[in-house]
Amino acid sequence: MKPTPFILAATAAHAQIKTASIMEELMALKEAEWDTFAQQGLFGGSALYPKISNRIPCINGKAVLSTKGNNTYSCRNVDLHAFLSHEDLGSQAKAGNDVWGWTSPAGREFGIVGQRDGVAFVEVDTKTGALTYLGRLDTHTDATNWRDIKVIGHHAYIGAESHDHGLQIFDLRKLEAIRPQAKSFWWDFLGLFTPKPQFTPKVFNKTTDITAHFAGFGASHNIVAHPERNMIYAVGGRSGANARDTPCKGGMFMVDVSDPTNPTSPGCVPQDGYVHDAQCVVYRGPDVRYQGREICFNFNEDSLTIMDLTDKSNPVVVSRTGYNGVAYSHQGWLVDEGMEWLLLDDELDERSGTVPFGDGRTTTYIWNVTNLENPINTGFYKSPARSIDHNQYVHKGLTYQANYASGLRIVDVSGVEIDPTGGNFEEVGFFDCYPEDDETEGSLAFIGTWSVYPYFKSGYILLNSIERGIFSLKYTGRKARWYSGKD
Repeated sequence: MKPTPFILAATAAHAQIKTASIMEELMALKEAEWDTFAQQGLFGGSALYPKISNRIPCINGKAVLSTKGNNTYSCRNVDLHAFLSHEDLGSQAKAGNDVWGWTSPAGREFGIVGQRDGVAFVEVDTKTGALTYLGRLDTHTDATNWRDIKVIGHHAYIGAESHDHGLQIFDLRKLEAIRPQAKSFWWDFLGLFTPKPQFTPKVFNKTTDITAHFAGFGASHNIVAHPERNMIYAVGGRSGANARDTPCKGGMFMVDVSDPTNPTSPGCVPQDGYVHDAQCVVYRGPDVRYQGREICFNFNEDSLTIMDLTDKSNPVVVSRTGYNGVAYSHQGWLVDEGMEWLLLDDELDERSGTVPFGDGRTTTYIWNVTNLENPINTGFYKSPARSIDHNQYVHKGLTYQANYASGLRIVDVSGVEIDPTGGNFEEVGFFDCYPEDDETEGSLAFIGTWSVYPYFKSGYILLNSIERGIFSLKYTGRKARWYSGKD
């Protein structure tokens, strides 16, 4: 797919990104593509993408569901355990976006599945990976293609690009009551004589069934959670047509959720303008000047911007760094518990041709952040597939990348300290949930995977597809070669 004039102009003028409306134009570009895919019938619901309730192993590079439609998925070292379409999950729009997870104190695992018209709740069977649809919470205002979810404690925090949506706060313990967990012995015994009791998925009331609604901001693009400080940061916030016209300038809107029933805001962070996404930590890395402080690694369209938010009344820009290949700094994650290395994905470099070598293969930028005031881009990793990257999360030396049309890609990044250029990075597994381009080298289109959640103790992975639905997957490959952290 050729780059649009808007992409070419944007990549030729990075200095203007903070004052231009690149995010609005990018969103319009995506919506136009999604309209085209919808006209082609890709958002077909359960009739096109049937429910999967049993394990489909990856054999000889394929997970074969059926011969009906595009339901054979390319894979490596990743088995499919369950699938529910967005229609199965109660969505009228039949379109998805973000996904996050929650584990109850009893060890039950739940997914919060973002959709155009709200969120759906599923339970993951920790023994089989099967998915059970429990219910949903509709959008607070209008439907939108952009919805984001994070969890602190037992509450989900939900934002969206909808006008005046604000922050929905939902107590996830309500899910346990929908389908009470029974003692396995009695279920197994009684199941010999009578069916297990059925339940009806619940549509939660968006006013009376939530813990609270915070209306201090309107629309937001992403939600960043910092559990250690009980802080939520709504980023890319907007109250009008252009986020940069608001007092926050599209930056981080701070919400203190120490008391989820009464969220408050200590203010916002406009110092570096629009923030697309971020990861915030209590810093325990090697830069002694900042140890113990609240540090946020922000992905700010044309830079990696590191912020010190310890003093909420005086946020400080620690550093702001561009990089060769920049087109749209989108999202990223720290690699190691020592907080020395970070990965960054750029959402427009593949399509714009700014990516190193200009080959369209998904590119991940590697950063040494041992000096927070002078982070260094030491190298990059190239995926075997041509695709646009979107979201990635690192767990035990593996990064789980949701790369639009090439699906889930699992990469061993544990050797970054040995070779900071990325020379020993290795793809160890994948599951491509967009088979329509399998006969080509891949496609640089905004379709397929939106995001991934890889943190369940059971090992099951939730992958949310834009046009299809939620996949329950399990990685069967080797552990990260050089990972020496906690299991």
